[in-house]
Amino acid sequence: MAKHLVIVESPAKARTLTKILGKDFTVTSSMGHVIDLPSSTLGVDVEHDFAPHYIVIQRRRKLAKQLQEDARGKEIVYLAPDPDREGEAISWHLANLLHEDEAKQAKKKTARGKKSEAPRAVKKGRKLYRVSFHEITEEAVKAAIAHPGKIDVDKVNAQQARRILDRLVGYSLSPLLWRKVGRGLSAGRVQSVALRLIVDREREVEAFTPREYWTTDVDLHTAKGELVRAQLEKIGQHKADITTQHDAERIAKELQTQSFVVSNVEEKEQKRYPKPPFITSTLQQEAFHKLGFSSSRTMAIAQQLYEGLELGEHGPVGLITYMRTDAVRVAQEALSAVRSFIGGQFGRPFLPGEPRVYRARKSAQEAHEAVRPTDVRRTPEAMRPYLTNEQAALYQLIWQRFVASQMSDAVDRLVSAQITAGTYQLKATGRTSLFAGWTKVYQESEEKERDDDKPAEGLLPPLAKGDPLTLVRCVPGQHFTKPPRRYTDASLVKALEEAGIGRPSTYAPTIQTIVSRDYVRRTGGSLVPTDLGTLVTDLLIEHFPEVMDLKFTAEMEENLDRIEEGDLEWVSVVRNFYTPFSARVTTAHEQMREVKREVIPTDYVCEKCGKPMVIKWGRFGKFLSCSDYPACKNAKPVPTGVTCPQQDCGGDLVERKARGRVFYGCSKYPTCTFTARRLPSAPGPSDASPTSG
Repeated sequence: MAKHLVIVESPAKARTLTKILGKDFTVTSSMGHVIDLPSSTLGVDVEHDFAPHYIVIQRRRKLAKQLQEDARGKEIVYLAPDPDREGEAISWHLANLLHEDEAKQAKKKTARGKKSEAPRAVKKGRKLYRVSFHEITEEAVKAAIAHPGKIDVDKVNAQQARRILDRLVGYSLSPLLWRKVGRGLSAGRVQSVALRLIVDREREVEAFTPREYWTTDVDLHTAKGELVRAQLEKIGQHKADITTQHDAERIAKELQTQSFVVSNVEEKEQKRYPKPPFITSTLQQEAFHKLGFSSSRTMAIAQQLYEGLELGEHGPVGLITYMRTDAVRVAQEALSAVRSFIGGQFGRPFLPGEPRVYRARKSAQEAHEAVRPTDVRRTPEAMRPYLTNEQAALYQLIWQRFVASQMSDAVDRLVSAQITAGTYQLKATGRTSLFAGWTKVYQESEEKERDDDKPAEGLLPPLAKGDPLTLVRCVPGQHFTKPPRRYTDASLVKALEEAGIGRPSTYAPTIQTIVSRDYVRRTGGSLVPTDLGTLVTDLLIEHFPEVMDLKFTAEMEENLDRIEEGDLEWVSVVRNFYTPFSARVTTAHEQMREVKREVIPTDYVCEKCGKPMVIKWGRFGKFLSCSDYPACKNAKPVPTGVTCPQQDCGGDLVERKARGRVFYGCSKYPTCTFTARRLPSAPGPSDASPTSG
């Protein structure tokens, strides 16, 4: 029988550890939280220092008993949930669960002993340790087991404070929204601030007025017939600011009468430095840009790579370090390994004289290393046969970024040529790679779209001051200024991180929550607020300005960090927040407008009773309801204003949902079965599909 028990969070990690630790260890999984606040009640005693009332989760009761049974008779129990605040809290709850059972078993033995003539001594209590696996490899796991620690109570308190704060906010605001808007809605300390960012950006987009401007691109030939592409930069001493087609065509016509000559050529070398290895936020951003993964998808795949995958005869191995981190530091052993790999694989020119050291953000906790491969020798090519396409793509991204972060600078030659044509000044630029450096392994994604009025930097033929050039063609180009870009998963994570809102473990769940609540929808990769999301945001800003304030939320995150560091007492942090917050909740119940009682008249007529239809609000946003409700309970989606494209139909397209996905269908269904994934002006082969049911 195994002497030791290891409890982790997930079955996948348990399987990996079982094969690493051998027969002396039983490895089992808690499936995440076993103990938590009750779901049906607040579970926090606000009158007695916010004491939490923890219970064994209903669906985990059988598992909790099994964990207690597994621990009986074991010499040592290792609590090994994920190495973060939440994992620390899970460990603390598991320790209490096992201590409770141990005390119960001891009491039973003592009771049995009193009834017998020769009572047996109660066996001394088992040893219980906390271990953290920052990477799941044989070497790292056995080292962690050999040097176990204790549960960090400060981390537990920080997580408990977060949990209680979120519960107080959610269980206060959600019922308020149910009463005022519609049942099933929710609000949260971090999610509502994230939603506000999206709503504010959407309003900037809607308020934006595009401005027309024109550019003038010119193709020229050298004396040898080599092509030079340039763009008009100045007219006289002033920047070329062309706002109308008339002016653009006039300038193009004048340029055709000019002689072109190179007035100056500048060359310089430019070094490009690699970026640090990934942290949680940058991994989510880059996976979105390069792979099209949502934040939650990135973290799910990263979890699989961390917990361990079967590598043929090598057995299960964790391929990356822990993926919830805000630190860019790398262990000395990993630095030595990657430098050795770079020197052997690419040669000495690609290896800097000293290891690169990166600085984390000021607010970083730095509890873990950066996200990196556990063994740099496991190249993406070697791992591909054992991984799914998504796993292979994400592993390659992590591996390449880590290797590149310790490689030599890339060096480019930049060439800039000034070209004179009468009073007109033009500019041609070119870039040539002199040394690939880290770009031999990794290419950065572009977060921003390249401005289409700026020519791409390519190669320029040899040019010298005084060289004459011959005009080939002159092309005016019309452009319009662009509105601010809507948030994507990647840019929202970046904005939250820069504002100090949330932590590595919260980015993906936050986005997932506001999407699942239908406060936000993904449209072409962008996060677009729904009418419901905008309404909820406005109500919360009006009545709870502190909760919806970015700076206030960031300060609360700092307080949680200080609790973890032992500098603040968690009860005082919660009390300082809750006292003014609860007063606002009371006022809001009295003063917040009751949106669900508001109605908007329409010209639509109820087909069941003939009474007018009105627009109301509900948990899914606006809907049409019969004005004679509750006598007539007819309700249906609000028409979009787009007529059904099917010939001789005459119906309107309405928004519908199926399996969480939004689509548009004809209001005359089932007579007309037209559907479209996007709201069309006319049916198209890629969007529309007349269906049979």
